[in-house]
Amino acid sequence: MKRYLNIVIIVLSLCFQLSWSQETQIVEDFKPSSLNQAGKQFPEVNSQRRVRASISAPDANKVQLDIGGVKYDLRKDDKGVWTGQSNPQDEGFHYYQLNIDGASVPDPGSLYFYGAGRWGSGIEILSADHDFFALKDVPHGLVSENIYFSKLTNSFRRCFIYTPAGYYENTKARYPVLYLQHGSFEDETGWSSQGKANLILDNLIASKKATPMIIVMDNGYAFKPQSNEAKEKKERPESIFEEVLITEVIPMIDAKFRTISNRENRAIAGLSMGANQTMRIMMNHLETFSYYGGFSGTANYPNSDVLDAATFLDGKYKDGNALNKKMKLFWLGLGTKEPNPFPKSIGAFKTMLDQQGIKYVYYESSETAHEWLTWRRCLYQFASKLFK
Repeated sequence: MKRYLNIVIIVLSLCFQLSWSQETQIVEDFKPSSLNQAGKQFPEVNSQRRVRASISAPDANKVQLDIGGVKYDLRKDDKGVWTGQSNPQDEGFHYYQLNIDGASVPDPGSLYFYGAGRWGSGIEILSADHDFFALKDVPHGLVSENIYFSKLTNSFRRCFIYTPAGYYENTKARYPVLYLQHGSFEDETGWSSQGKANLILDNLIASKKATPMIIVMDNGYAFKPQSNEAKEKKERPESIFEEVLITEVIPMIDAKFRTISNRENRAIAGLSMGANQTMRIMMNHLETFSYYGGFSGTANYPNSDVLDAATFLDGKYKDGNALNKKMKLFWLGLGTKEPNPFPKSIGAFKTMLDQQGIKYVYYESSETAHEWLTWRRCLYQFASKLFK
């Protein structure tokens, strides 16, 4: 009997080792990331969606690849080059960094993106549906940098403006406008850089699936100037982005660009923090906007409790039907793998909308979390429904 048990244990052990070996076997078909700096071999991505990083640091004692909230140890060769790879990652765009002896630094091989409150590395795990934001041989619009002085914040600010193909050739045409906001710890560069907003619209417009439009991407962090006393006390500055957008940015855009300057041709949308900001702005200024898009965020984020309808309607509309008459499109989107509190928060918000009879369109991005592939897909779906 004992001998039989030993044989069983050996067989089970071999089976486990074989299974473990098959699961952890790394496919050596790595290719340079599409977001590498020119001429750089690393980082690389393979068909398993693993990320391989490499850096020369001969005097370092420990180097790690930090991606997706997990740190992976790299190994040093006899030339002082550290190399290693991650477990398979989800499709889409990911921020990452290298950790060298406890110090987190950007990877010198990748392009840099502003996210997580810093400029750092980014990598693209190409999705099966990447065609909708791919760079194609179609007419392309222009993304321009617009610098302006804000009297409200007493500072210079900037926004990026997407103008569609043909804008500067056909000087008589006027266009509707989408005001599009980034998320927390990101800035006005996000939507045209990580988000591929210009390429998404180029492709939609070229295939006649979207109305040609202008997109304005401003910085959602705008604060009222503080007194020296308030600064010394380290008081939290007052956010005034709503006032900046309504009283400074929109009039400036209407003056500088050939817009159709009425609410029927003006939309507002945002992701995460930007969804929260833009929903409040939209509800306070329905005389200004008639289309709304919330990507991974709502008016009650980050709370997951059911939002009080009276609070949402703010006494301006007696019921959902009154709001329906004002809104041409109320649109919400979410990734199916988003972490809490987003599913609960948006689920609670939808419950309130249903109870009040408020019409909305809801979209789910399959197998994506709280990240840029979700929001690219959201923009693609949302933009195709605007100004029609």
